[in-house]
Amino acid sequence: MVVALSVVVVVVCLLGAGVWFVFFPNWRPPLRTGERFGIDVSSHQGSIQWQRVAGDEIGFAYIKATEGSDFTDEKFADNWRGAGAAGLRRGAYHYFTLCTPGADQATNFLRIAPPDLGALPPAVNLELVGNCATRPSRAHLERELAAFLERVELAWHVPMVLYVGDEWERMYPSRKRLGRTLWQLRVLRRPRQPQWVVWQVHGLAHVEGIKGRVDLDVMRKR
Repeated sequence: MVVALSVVVVVVCLLGAGVWFVFFPNWRPPLRTGERFGIDVSSHQGSIQWQRVAGDEIGFAYIKATEGSDFTDEKFADNWRGAGAAGLRRGAYHYFTLCTPGADQATNFLRIAPPDLGALPPAVNLELVGNCATRPSRAHLERELAAFLERVELAWHVPMVLYVGDEWERMYPSRKRLGRTLWQLRVLRRPRQPQWVVWQVHGLAHVEGIKGRVDLDVMRKR
């Protein structure tokens, strides 16, 4: 009885490992009319072979440009050029920090990612994970975020796309309040919010041309 139970436990563990390391990285949801697969990347992905990425049915990429008021992703320029040369639609994104003025963050982003008529609308990443320890009041945060959005959108002439983490949303409700399209994380399940334009499926995808795992996204036509 004990031996049989041990065998069952081992089998269940192996099946779980198979799902985690084989199924998730290679699974992609069926696309609907007007949708395409994409990825979002930063320097964490290292050097990317963009032609191979494009050959793996990836049609767009959001690329980290900046963080806060003084940080530039060291791979942004290479990734921007490489993705464009491979024929992918490109978009730049900024990681918004809670401890520097929004106007200064906008200046940093626009310095690295100036308006580009051929690019996807710029995006801003709103998350508490990895952010500074400061937790300003809701009113203060709303002023700083509004200053950031106003400056970037005035330069780009398009509304930004918002990636809003669940913890951020609980502390600083933003998804409905800011009235912009969403880049929504919902593991394996389509987002419920009607205003989503990009769906982050999960962060364990295997994509040709990238070492290790990467975020898999789906963009729908608006």
